[in-house]
Amino acid sequence: MGTPAFAVPSLEALISTGYKIVGVVTQPDRPQGRKKVLTPTPVKEAALRHGLPVLQPQRLRAPEAVAEVAALAPDLIVTAAYGQILPKSVLDLPRFGCLNVHGSLLPKYRGGAPIQRAIINGEKETGITLMYMAEGLDTGDMIARAVVPIEDEDTSGMLFEKLSEAGAKLLVEQLPSILAGTSDRIPQNDEESTYASNLTREDERIDWSASSRAIYDRVRGLVPFAGGFTTWNGEVFKIWAVAKPDAEYGNAEGTVAGNGGGQAPGTVLSLSPQGIEVKTGDGSVWLTRVQPAGKKAMEAEEFIRGGVMKPGTVLS
Repeated sequence: MGTPAFAVPSLEALISTGYKIVGVVTQPDRPQGRKKVLTPTPVKEAALRHGLPVLQPQRLRAPEAVAEVAALAPDLIVTAAYGQILPKSVLDLPRFGCLNVHGSLLPKYRGGAPIQRAIINGEKETGITLMYMAEGLDTGDMIARAVVPIEDEDTSGMLFEKLSEAGAKLLVEQLPSILAGTSDRIPQNDEESTYASNLTREDERIDWSASSRAIYDRVRGLVPFAGGFTTWNGEVFKIWAVAKPDAEYGNAEGTVAGNGGGQAPGTVLSLSPQGIEVKTGDGSVWLTRVQPAGKKAMEAEEFIRGGVMKPGTVLS
């Protein structure tokens, strides 16, 4: 059971190691892009390439959906970013239980956006937890964990790829002991738990009074799925890349008040081929890839050549 690209390596690993996949459950096809083309999930595409049966219930807890899964008579269910909570009627089906490949080091970052939240919060490491599923949200007993460092340049997209591969590796390493009944079952300490709720529109808004590092972490935690945004001339101005705050940038032409002293956070301090320098709560950051309202995403240098933004402009 899985939906996004994160889950595909786990499915491929199960197939390549010889396990019999009796069925794949994924979310329904959704409209994608500006033209709203109905698009299958990455997991469905992978399953069809291998000729596997695919189920796409709108609601897994619906009796007819539970009956479809039960008809497959699975010995084991593996989930990876499926996107729906498994009801007890499904959890009780397989004799070896239900496993989850979760993208954090539990009990930290339970919930739907653990990878993005870890980057946004400035964590230096995260990882994969392979766990038995329970009725609570990511509360089941842990089987094993794999630590993955978060590099300064990692975006959510890059970390998703690293963790998806780590998850697939951990899954196939642990399956023999799980099926033999000899795997570990480590209860989680609920007192150490934190939650990574799904991102909201407000999470994507840049708070210019935050530190330069916090803004950098927020943007890379939102890329490539949403990007950050601010407003300029009353319209949304999206931000897709920010230079690392300690990056060495030369003197820029058109600088306002040198290092931004006395300027309000969000003030555009300078424009140069290197990007757009914006005042923050503790200094400044350079925006290097942006998207004005109604335009495609572009390098900041290309946007600046249009001459429509001036030093002294305030983003909010």
